[in-house]
Parts: sequence; C-alpha cells; structure tokens
Amino acid sequence: MKRIIHTPQAPAAIGPYSQAVEAGGTLYISGQVPIDPATGRLVEGGIEAQTEQVMRNIKAILDEAGYTFADVVKSTCLLASMDYFKPMNEVYARYYTTDCPARAAFAVAGLPMGALVEIETVAVK
Repeated sequence: MKRIIHTPQAPAAIGPYSQAVEAGGTLYISGQVPIDPATGRLVEGGIEAQTEQVMRNIKAILDEAGYTFADVVKSTCLLASMDYFKPMNEVYARYYTTDCPARAAFAVAGLPMGALVEIETVAVK
C-alpha cells in the first residue's frame, strides 16, 4: 500500500507528481528545487541559499511523513554546474553530520525554473 505525502510547508508539485510517496516503510521524496513554499518562487541568492531552501523543503516533507534526516539512506544531487559542488556540499553537510546517506551528484544541462540545485531523497524506517 502506498501513501501520498503532501505538506504546505514545502512547494507544491509543479507537474504530475507527488511531493513524496511512502511504500513498504520507504519514503521517496521527489527532487526538491529551491522554491520558497510561501511565495512559489525560487529563492534569491546563490547556490548556498538555494541549497539551504532545498534542505528546508526536504525537512518539511520528512516531518510531514514522520521521518527525520537520520532516516535518509540515499540522496541524488543535481547541479547546474559542478562548480557548485563544494558550496552545495558545505550546506548539505550541516544536515548530515554522522551516518551520512549514500549519495550521487551530477551536473545536468538544466533544472526546473532555472534552479542551481535539485535534491532527491529516499528515507527508510
């Protein structure tokens, strides 16, 4: 059985997908871009500000589903340029300090709404 997760504390989906789906004790969070849920717009600032907003969006979804960052087992980070890897990583590291999840990071040709970063997350209870 699957459960659709939705919270107004994270941006609404901008397409035909859910913020997250829980199935079999695993939470699959759709890629989060740095949209401020209060305004529906990308946050101002560079990669650090955008990564911080992405992590806040992920936290809101984790909270809604009853999970924490300690439950995260895999992240996939998509970057507009690998030049953003180090500053993204510095923000990301504030959320994962011990028992870090597995992770992949890729540079891609483009992200929704011109974002600099998008992070997809999988958590397990």
